[in-house]
Amino acid sequence: MNSNRTWGIVAALLALFLVIAGLWGFRLNNEKTDLTSANAELETQFNDMLSLKEELEVEVDSMSVAFEDLSVENETLIKELKDEKSRVSRRNVKIKGLRSDLKSTQDNAAGEIASLKNQIQDLINTKFALQENITSLVYQNDSLKGVTGILESDLRIAKDENIMLNNLNNTIQKEVSNLTLANFKASAFRVEVAKKKATKVTSKGRRAKNIQVSFDLTNVPEKYQGVRPIYLVITDDKATPVKLDNPIKAQVSVNGQKQDILAAEAKETNIVDNQRLSFNHKLGDKLQSGFYRVAVYTDLGLLGASSFRLR
Repeated sequence: MNSNRTWGIVAALLALFLVIAGLWGFRLNNEKTDLTSANAELETQFNDMLSLKEELEVEVDSMSVAFEDLSVENETLIKELKDEKSRVSRRNVKIKGLRSDLKSTQDNAAGEIASLKNQIQDLINTKFALQENITSLVYQNDSLKGVTGILESDLRIAKDENIMLNNLNNTIQKEVSNLTLANFKASAFRVEVAKKKATKVTSKGRRAKNIQVSFDLTNVPEKYQGVRPIYLVITDDKATPVKLDNPIKAQVSVNGQKQDILAAEAKETNIVDNQRLSFNHKLGDKLQSGFYRVAVYTDLGLLGASSFRLR
């Protein structure tokens, strides 16, 4: 009986042991699973830490290089700071000396500043005025470009007209040479067209009021001296007399042949060996633009002639 009880206790203890062993095995299995999972997580963290370590090592290397550069730069800055302190010290000494001078000039400086402000304001006003003038000049320049084109055209026309005038003068001089007496003819022949009597000369037909003609008679032979009629004849470039209020009809001798003329002016003149004669004819009607001829006759023939142009 005691033996059965003993086996019973042993069996009970063995059963309890198996239960405990099973529980303990189950717990170990759970802990193993947890440890395996934790180990995997630790390995991942470890790998991450290794990567971070490598990155940090690279950064440390970079920072080491930067530190060395900064060390060199720091030494340079320290030297520059020392030099700057020295310069500042010298500057302070200089400033200290200038302060006394500055103090004595402050009162004058205020007046000078006010004067400078006025000058600056004047310059600003001048700048605006110049800007306006520049704008005006730009417009004038554009206008002048147009005027220049007109003037160039007028210049070409004037050149052509000067050629025509020279040709007309050459023709007149040839006629004068052929028709005047060798020792009784006018010299220093001058023709001027004036706005009014004894006023400024003009070349514009609408302003022409007087035609002033003057000439010299020099070394006149005695046989031509004495009282003679002198005639002023004004014609266009085609030898047609201009319109006159009181035309004077006369007859003169040209190279031994009688010639009728229509004179604008006539006067009896005592011819001597040397004298300067003149006419001042007041125009009745305005002359048109063009070329004109002025000739002076006596009863013996042509004394001289010249031409002029009106615009």
